[in-house]
Amino acid sequence: MTRGKQKLEAQKKNAEKNQKSKGSQIEARAHGLQVVCPICRAQLANQNQLVDHYASKHPKEKPPSNSG
Repeated sequence: MTRGKQKLEAQKKNAEKNQKSKGSQIEARAHGLQVVCPICRAQLANQNQLVDHYASKHPKEKPPSNSG
């Protein structure tokens, strides 16, 4: 069992380690999701996923072109 200064240093080290790991997936996901479906506002990672999304969710509509 640690006492005094060792205990405080261990708690500080663990707190820093745990803080760094939190939020990184959320930030990476937000950065990765760049394409948005104009109909239902679903966020997708790329144009290919948008085409697949249109095929399954909006079969009567045509997917937008790559430029826009």
